[in-house]
Amino acid sequence: MSTGMQLGMVGLGQMGSNLAKQAVDRDIEVVGADLQDHPDLEERGATIVEEGAYDRIAGELDAPRVVYMSLPAGELIDDELDDMLSVFEEGDVIMDGGNSFWRDSMRRAERAWEEGIYYLDCGSSGGPFRAKEGACFMVGGREEGFEIAEPLLDELSVEGGLLHTGPPGSGHFVKLVHNGVEFGMLQSIAEGVELLEAGQFDVDLGEVFTNWSNGAVVESWLVELMARGLKKEDQFAETDTPDFRDIPNYVEDTGEVNWLVDEAIKGETPVPVITQSVIELLKSRGNQRHAYRAIALMRHGFGNHPFGEDEDIRKERYVGRVDETARHDLRDEEDMDPLNPTEDNADGD
Repeated sequence: MSTGMQLGMVGLGQMGSNLAKQAVDRDIEVVGADLQDHPDLEERGATIVEEGAYDRIAGELDAPRVVYMSLPAGELIDDELDDMLSVFEEGDVIMDGGNSFWRDSMRRAERAWEEGIYYLDCGSSGGPFRAKEGACFMVGGREEGFEIAEPLLDELSVEGGLLHTGPPGSGHFVKLVHNGVEFGMLQSIAEGVELLEAGQFDVDLGEVFTNWSNGAVVESWLVELMARGLKKEDQFAETDTPDFRDIPNYVEDTGEVNWLVDEAIKGETPVPVITQSVIELLKSRGNQRHAYRAIALMRHGFGNHPFGEDEDIRKERYVGRVDETARHDLRDEEDMDPLNPTEDNADGD
């Protein structure tokens, strides 16, 4: 039985296609546009047109039309918006569900309103897997435009996961702060893993994080994801996740939290945890080719410290505190190198 609701979807990548699948499953008529074919969506009943065919989307949807863009941030959004504004009509609603810079969203909202079209910056969280079940939306824009899109967003969001944050730009700003908090939480959890692995006890990481996912103060979806990832459960099994020790020590991102740190510095707002989490991410890429050799050069100058590794100094670092047994000396592994814990169990034994 049809709900009578319709949704245009522009961009059918992981997030967009899963939102479209959820919409179709909820009896919402979907008209999508993408560079790629999507027979899986068409089999479910969605109408898929070629990328940029906004005249066809406009013809398939009843006014006021509601269109959700799931596209990368940047000039592409401006280009697609210009094309849509030439086709859509006064009272229609265009939503940007990506991670656009909030000041760009404010500018675009003004541009759209010149044509009487509502532009909503729709911060969307939950990732592709939750998009299939119920996402979390933080929506900025004119109240009247939000009210038009609200029934659709309410259907596609998890309970309690829909919020009108205020005027244009506020949705993407709130989502950006959310991403900064996320980075800080990820770094904290990662450091917990580092401590558990380097400690004197041979604990099962998967079981530890499963335990923390059940009633602990730190219980959260991220802790739960860590447990499932270590055990290769749910989506981790579906995506052929490698063994934990085989995952590269390189973290990629699209850079939005950098905007947040930049804004914090401009406004003299101290955000040390979020800032450090970004720095740690950058360090994972091995881009500091000169900083450490510069430090070595100066240390050599004031203390005649050696360049590169030195076996005697490594030994001194280990035995320098007579009154404290090093934690690595407490472990049972016969092949453990107490002088170089970074190589401990490197083969995964």
